[in-house]
Amino acid sequence: MKLDDIKKLQQKKYRTQLGYCLVEGEHLVLELQRAAALRPALLGAELYLTDSYQHWDSPFPHHLISERQMASISDTKTPQGIAAVVPIAALQPAASTGEPAIYLHQIQDPGNLGTILRTLAWFGGYRCLLSPGSVDPYNPKVIRSSMGAIFHVPLETEVPIESLSGRYRQPGYLDMQGDPISSRAFGDCDCYIFGNEARGVPHEALSALNAQAFTIPGSGLIESLNLGTAVSLSIYERQRGKA
Repeated sequence: MKLDDIKKLQQKKYRTQLGYCLVEGEHLVLELQRAAALRPALLGAELYLTDSYQHWDSPFPHHLISERQMASISDTKTPQGIAAVVPIAALQPAASTGEPAIYLHQIQDPGNLGTILRTLAWFGGYRCLLSPGSVDPYNPKVIRSSMGAIFHVPLETEVPIESLSGRYRQPGYLDMQGDPISSRAFGDCDCYIFGNEARGVPHEALSALNAQAFTIPGSGLIESLNLGTAVSLSIYERQRGKA
């Protein structure tokens, strides 16, 4: 890919148009290589290196560029000297109902999505579904905050909430008036719906799905938890209940 095109990958419209996203830094490239060993489609990635990384061992085709060129394509203030362009199609597996899912409705914060992907990768066995209107998961901020987890979690984008009824038997969601997440019924859900940081999930959509309400018991001193924290606690409790 031409360097001028790589520069454009900082913007969503060009990521969509060109079909690639940019991954920067040693740790993220290592995670990409680990994932490629299990997902051959990722071998379509290409590596861009400065002199300090010219002996990097990688299964990807590589291109040696100057530090100035690296700085021109980088999204970070102090580029490490190693980056990869990754085909987005390789990060989007086919729709499946083979594992429980976390559905995120119109979430906007890149850090929250990155945290959630790290949680799902840590526990394993979960799929992440993003509704239309959600933050772009191939945004450089999401990729960095995920610490490479984005390469290890099955991720679907543009999934309408209405489509869940045909894929999942029992959706669940969090609500202050719900049953505790420690209840057996929480672990029996196969899709967990979490909403926008400010607006949550439309109640009419939850009613149409016959979703069951649950709560994370707390002191009641504040109204809500951070979204990333709520997902992490929910997954931990589900895993603990299944142990």
